[in-house]
Amino acid sequence: MRNSFKYPLLFIALTFGIVLGIQIEKVFSGDNLRDGIRKFNDVLTYTEKYYVEQVDTQKLVEAALKGMLNQLDPHSVYISPKQLNSIEESFRGDFEGIGIEFQVVDDTLTVVSPITGGPSEALGIMSGDRIVKIDGVDCIGITNEEVRQKLRGKAGTKVKITIIRVGVSKPIEYEITRDKIPIYSVDTHFIYDGDIGYVSVSRFSETTFNELKDALADLKKKGMKELILDLRGNPGGYLNQAVKVADLFIDDDKKIVYTRGRREEFDEDYFAKRSSPYEKIPLIVLINKGSASASEIVSGAVQDWDRGLIVGETSFGKGLVQRQFTLFDNSALRLTISKYYTPSGRSIQRDYKKNKDEYYSEIGHRNESEGDNLEHYAEKDSSKPVFKTNGGRTVYGGGGITPDYIIKSEKLTDYSQDLLRKNIFYQYILNYIDSHGKEIVRKYDDNLKNFNNNFEFTPGDIQSFIKFAESKDVKFVKEDFDKDKNYITARLKAQIARNYWKNEGWYVVLLKVDKQFMKAVTLFDEAKDLAHLK
Repeated sequence: MRNSFKYPLLFIALTFGIVLGIQIEKVFSGDNLRDGIRKFNDVLTYTEKYYVEQVDTQKLVEAALKGMLNQLDPHSVYISPKQLNSIEESFRGDFEGIGIEFQVVDDTLTVVSPITGGPSEALGIMSGDRIVKIDGVDCIGITNEEVRQKLRGKAGTKVKITIIRVGVSKPIEYEITRDKIPIYSVDTHFIYDGDIGYVSVSRFSETTFNELKDALADLKKKGMKELILDLRGNPGGYLNQAVKVADLFIDDDKKIVYTRGRREEFDEDYFAKRSSPYEKIPLIVLINKGSASASEIVSGAVQDWDRGLIVGETSFGKGLVQRQFTLFDNSALRLTISKYYTPSGRSIQRDYKKNKDEYYSEIGHRNESEGDNLEHYAEKDSSKPVFKTNGGRTVYGGGGITPDYIIKSEKLTDYSQDLLRKNIFYQYILNYIDSHGKEIVRKYDDNLKNFNNNFEFTPGDIQSFIKFAESKDVKFVKEDFDKDKNYITARLKAQIARNYWKNEGWYVVLLKVDKQFMKAVTLFDEAKDLAHLK
């Protein structure tokens, strides 16, 4: 009789204990959170009420939020309403305005380039035009922020601008109807040397997959047989876009990436789904220390499946996934919810817990040995975890994607960096085109290839550039100039090419002095061997 009651009572007691334990944990956890909120509220109230000077409580709250998130990983951040609008715009793929790229040069608002497909381009506004009035009001001395305030606005609204154009005696007035302006994430695409397709992707926005698909279709029509996908300096963006881009090159239902977090609801596995005509094309992906997140998802999947050759420098090493939570005042919390892993199981996130202050600066001090790294001997003595590609090659996790062929980018001298920092290249070419623009148009018409192969600066042009730079407080350093002369003249030439042929002109000229690109075009035999495409 006693035994018949013993087991049901024991079961009831155990069940009660478990339930009570869960409730106690909830109470204490809730109390900790409530105590923290109460403490923060008390401190803020006392400060606002008794501090010796008037305080801006909003600034204090934002500073406190940033300090709190600083205790987490480097990518969990608070975003103010103003910052959020700008960030969302860049990844959404469009904004509303008149559609120009601009710079304020010597206090004058100058059109760098009308944006393709925008209302300014449709009206015939040109690179080099100086905008001197906006809605009849003089705008000399305008700031970048004031330009955005005055020229951006809702689609359908109008703005009047007055332009001074070289070769035209009188100011020109335009009434521009603002419209949606596309922001492209595929900077350019073209055929190099007969049949090598080149595509540069600057970020992974909402429109990246569609842009890239269109670019590849155009290159295929033009005879592309091999492809270089340039992800250098690409900081990432939307994970779903990275998956779709990788799916263009990876066949069957192979895994592209997966995520794992503390909460199971954030665990996802992503596989190739669609077939595409680019799954067998010989492929080289260019990366560098500025390639992060979504760029590393694409290059990691390509490397793990031995689908193509990764060339350049080790990528940034950001393997954390953030989710954005919009707050009541249109600010946002971007919080890390999981880590992502390449198909072989690699987490490419670099360590940030030892010294968070050095997390960003550390990548500038890497010392990589150049050359063939197909078997990844460059990382052999590393303490990083070891993984295997589909073909059995060793690769390493925990520190970015290390290329299969390491080529360092050229390090510029202090003189060249000063020229860049003070915007000397653009300013000089602006004046150069004022003087030589008609001659360039007459001689090269609309033929970029002819310009790229035959245009050269005279010794007098180079001396003029040096003197111009000195007038802008960039002291001439002969040793530095001699070392960087090819880069300096190519950059000047690219600036002219961009004026007439936009991004394609810029890239076509600069790639000729791009050490990583020029090496990559010689490595397609290795890329074919790796992917068994011969």
